[in-house]
Amino acid sequence: MAIETETFLEYLVVEYRWVIVILALLPMSAAWKLWSIIRNYVVFKMNSAPKMHDDKVKEVQRQIKEWLSGDKSTHLCTARPTWQTMSFRHSMYKRTFTNIQINLVDVLEVDKENMTVRCEPLVTMGQLSRTLAPLGLALPVVPELDQLTVGGLVMGTGVETTSHVHGLFQHVCLEYELVLADGSVVNCSKDENADLFYAVPWSYGTLGFLTSVVIKVIPAKKYVRIHYYPFNNLPDLAKRFSQESLKPNPHQFVEALLYTRDSGVLMLGNMVDEVGRDGKLNPIGVWHAEWFFKQVEKHLKRKRTAIEYIPLRDYYHRHTRSLFWELQDIISFGNNFIFRYLFGWLMPPEVSLLKLTQPEAVTKLYNKAHVIQDMLIPIELLEKAIAFFHDEFEVYPIWLCPFKIFNNPGQLKIKPGEESQMFVDIGVYGVPKAKGFETIASTRRVESFVIQNQGFQMLYADTYTTREEFRQMFDHKLYDRVRASLPNCKEAFPEIYDKVNRNVRK
Repeated sequence: MAIETETFLEYLVVEYRWVIVILALLPMSAAWKLWSIIRNYVVFKMNSAPKMHDDKVKEVQRQIKEWLSGDKSTHLCTARPTWQTMSFRHSMYKRTFTNIQINLVDVLEVDKENMTVRCEPLVTMGQLSRTLAPLGLALPVVPELDQLTVGGLVMGTGVETTSHVHGLFQHVCLEYELVLADGSVVNCSKDENADLFYAVPWSYGTLGFLTSVVIKVIPAKKYVRIHYYPFNNLPDLAKRFSQESLKPNPHQFVEALLYTRDSGVLMLGNMVDEVGRDGKLNPIGVWHAEWFFKQVEKHLKRKRTAIEYIPLRDYYHRHTRSLFWELQDIISFGNNFIFRYLFGWLMPPEVSLLKLTQPEAVTKLYNKAHVIQDMLIPIELLEKAIAFFHDEFEVYPIWLCPFKIFNNPGQLKIKPGEESQMFVDIGVYGVPKAKGFETIASTRRVESFVIQNQGFQMLYADTYTTREEFRQMFDHKLYDRVRASLPNCKEAFPEIYDKVNRNVRK
């Protein structure tokens, strides 16, 4: 699709954006990653983070108390610029809110006896997996992209191919520390301040400022043994996908990629310590490796099952290098073997830098002809949902990831009387090819489908629901009660809807 531009310079920036990415953003991204790795390693090894943490929390308290001593005419939010977040949108509310500086970027401690890790909210998945791997540990749920933060995954949500066993990211979090709107510090868990503990996930920073999280860890092995199963029939794929997700003793990892409405690859995996004779080692984390989703597609074209062994950390971040498949729209030749050998070690560019340098014409294109959505649907409706999404969007590949929701208090509703319910995350990222696609109308119809089928929409995505529809999608009873019970909460923070609806994002 052609992009309308207003000036010749803008035309050059849009049409040759890949030049800027290669010559500027990739080196800048690499330098930032290198500095972050060294800085985080030194801080963790020196064990200085726990000592600094209390001072950083006190600084958050100081800023809130300063707001309290004023006229309190504005809401509060973090000062983290929206271009630094993983979402492709910018949150406009930050321009008028009081911004609170929160410099909480460190892994605080790993407790191997109690099998937990305590970290600050701006710690990333890449940082955590890099810290835990040498200790033979891993998070039970590791959302794929390196730059996803603990705070974002708690206040929004996080899902991974182990979520059919462990649930969402919130379900492996054991304790939260927050600074509330009155400046007090509170800890909450299922046994202490339980209402607040269960209300925090999906609250999008509208109950307080998250300052640390205690997360469960598990023993890790060296590799993941992946078995690829290609399908050219959606009913068969959906049936097998559901069966594998719902097994009493399932595989540790379950995932599928759809390449058309009727074809895709199911992947089943388990941790192992050695490479077996039934498959080959595939170090997909090396700089020159082909993009993972392209490797998976080859199994579909070969029309036969296959087994591979992938190093564990490579597997966890398998979609990072190509940002799932979004980078192919920015660097169309990014998977070319020459490019990979020359520049693969610099990939991917930081999403934050991509956003910061994104011209207005590209923003308009994203508004008009680009979909980034994760819809969470009961797993028994997978086939029906794919058919509906195909008619409205027709975007491929589609990411399928099963996950379990437990019958805990909070915003996520499951079938009455059930201990848990299995859902599937349908990730749709790309340019729609469906006839008659219109961004608002099509997305509204998909949102309506999700609500009618007792599903959910991830909060990072474009939300076109009305306030009433949003409250129909999510259960606000506990959330409303907690907001009413916390001092100054309603003065300090808007409701979730006021931070996530499309009118406050551009």
